Amino acid sequence: MARSINPARVDFVTLRLFCAVAQSGSITKGAEACHLALSAASRRLSDFESAAGSKLLERSAQGIALTPAGHVAVQHAMRLFQGFEQFSSELGDYASGVRGHVRLWANMSALTEFLPTALATFLERHPDIRVEVEEQLSGDIVRALVDGLADVGVFAENTPAYGLEVMPFQTDELVVLCARQHPLARAKRVSFKACLAHEFVGLNRSSSLLELTSRAAEQAGIPMRLRVQVRSFDAMCHMIAAGLGIGVVPLAACSAQVSVLGLKVLRLSDLWAERRLLMAAQAGGQLSPAAELLLKHLAASGPSAIPAAQAPASRPHGTRGRRG
Repeated sequence: MARSINPARVDFVTLRLFCAVAQSGSITKGAEACHLALSAASRRLSDFESAAGSKLLERSAQGIALTPAGHVAVQHAMRLFQGFEQFSSELGDYASGVRGHVRLWANMSALTEFLPTALATFLERHPDIRVEVEEQLSGDIVRALVDGLADVGVFAENTPAYGLEVMPFQTDELVVLCARQHPLARAKRVSFKACLAHEFVGLNRSSSLLELTSRAAEQAGIPMRLRVQVRSFDAMCHMIAAGLGIGVVPLAACSAQVSVLGLKVLRLSDLWAERRLLMAAQAGGQLSPAAELLLKHLAASGPSAIPAAQAPASRPHGTRGRRG
């Protein structure tokens, strides 16, 4: 039978110390960061390892390294801190007179194109509600909703969202951008298959847009040649303008950069180029009144042309998925 840790033997000071030591690779630096004497810090770490029943730190002349058990411990410790910070922040809001707190996670497309205006009108109508916004990958957003780290999420379609109440939010048009001197620049409309003859600039791995284009390339039977991968649409546009490749991006998210950098916009003839963004919350979950208000506001700001019946059906959530 696996040994369980006695919560009475672990406190937040020790967990914070353990994380500081893991990040700095030094007990001395970790103790300084937590304002603890070195002897007290060493004793706390030894007690923590004893409570865990596993060796968590490898000590050597070069410093401190995490053992495999230590890597697991630091991940859980960080999650506990995030939860405690949210707990403290939300209670602090109520104490200072703010009557609601909503954690909204959204992907880059939604944050760039649609959410600024929707959030501005929402906060104007509800000044006593605080909305904490975080940009994340679509798969991470779904996982945060299931785990209760986020109240409301906005992500790209085709992201597995079992166990969530999913609704349509907005639609964005995906286009191909290229530099003026690129061989495709004379075209106005192209198929994605024709684009695969050229090198691409793409987003980082695990983004929903990269997965969508990679899947389309696989279906076409032609490998997608990624020359550069970056973390934002803004960086993509600058790389494309420098002639490092072409890129598939949401048109509205990059319209300003298109004119500033002199990029050429090519419409895609593929059906998947019209991509839906979805919003979700826990199915059957007890949303706070503030989160309910935000969800209704976002639903009202979306296009009424997309019936809710077209949203992916929710199914019982099993194992946690990886990024999408």
